[in-house]
Order: sequence, then C-alpha cells, then structure tokens
Amino acid sequence: MTLPRFYPIFDDVAWLRRMLPLGVKLVQMRLKEKSQDELRMQLTQARDLCAAHGAVLVVNDHWQLAIKLGCDWVHLGQEDLDEADVDAIRAAGLRLGVSTHDTDELTRALALNPDYVALGPIYPTILKKMKWHQQGIEKLRPWKDRLGDIPLVAIGGMNTDRAPLAFEAGADVVSAVTDITLHDDPEGRVRAWLEVCG
Repeated sequence: MTLPRFYPIFDDVAWLRRMLPLGVKLVQMRLKEKSQDELRMQLTQARDLCAAHGAVLVVNDHWQLAIKLGCDWVHLGQEDLDEADVDAIRAAGLRLGVSTHDTDELTRALALNPDYVALGPIYPTILKKMKWHQQGIEKLRPWKDRLGDIPLVAIGGMNTDRAPLAFEAGADVVSAVTDITLHDDPEGRVRAWLEVCG
C-alpha cells in the first residue's frame, strides 16, 4: 500500500483545522492525559475533519475508542502492544502502525502483519524522554530491507532538511511533531514539508 510521505503528529484537533486545508493527507492524533469525554470529542471531530479533507487519520494508543468511533487506523507503541487486543483491532477492520526501536521489537511488529512500521528516534528529539538514543539515518536501510512492501516511517528530530536524507536512506514516510508545533510559522512550515515530500 502507498501512504502519503508527510506524516505530522498533533496533540489537539485545533491543529487539524489549521493544517488539513493546506493539503495534509496523513495525520496522527496523539492525545495524552485527557478525560474520556475529551478524547471522544477530539477524536470524533478529527475523524470528521479528516473525512471532509480526504485525509487518513491515525489514532495513537486509544484503540478501543478508535473502534467505537469507526476510525480506520491505530498506532501502537511497544508498551501499548502489551495491553492492546490486536485481534479485536483487526476484527474491526482497523489498519495498524507500530513503533520500533531495535531488532527484537521489529520482529515482534512483523509478527503482527502491520500496515506500517515506525523507526525512531532517527535524530535526538525533545518530544519525550525515552530510553532509546538516536537510531541514526543508517538504520533505515536494514529496516526497509526487512519490511519489504510494508511502509517505513522515520520519526524523531525530523525537519525539512533531514527528510530527503531519510527518504534516500529507505524511509517511505517521514513524521514530524515539534518541527511544526514549535515553529514560529507552523502553516509555512507545513507548506515547506509538503513541498519536500511532494
């Protein structure tokens, strides 16, 4: 399958209202520390906005709510996989993206027949504390060799200058978070991303 090459991740549906009209076609909602009511409201609005703009919505973590709301995609980290019912996710027809950091995690992910695999952090990231140091751009090629036709997402410390290097190294998709959300001109930055990834 083919996914759009630019994959921004946002923590509030307000970002989608700003960025989807610019032409973003693949987006993840990563909602942390929200009440169930807030989660349901945000994901319902995100689902409807993405449908209106012809964009793919990926729900991070909240697989049960993604099923209830009729979403199409869910993304799970390795810790999330410990808790998630992957059979239920598949039975509901959702596509699955999985985070990986080392070869054991990649083997685990491949056993689930994922619809994409993410590798990161490629570069140092300020988004969250993690035990994994930067993976380096050179790790993308062996990952892609193992994935074959499964899309490979590069994430962590990515910006518009680094994206072409990630594509050359084997990534199919490049994901960005703080390079957009902390930028002085987020809309301008997204336009630059769309041009680089176009």
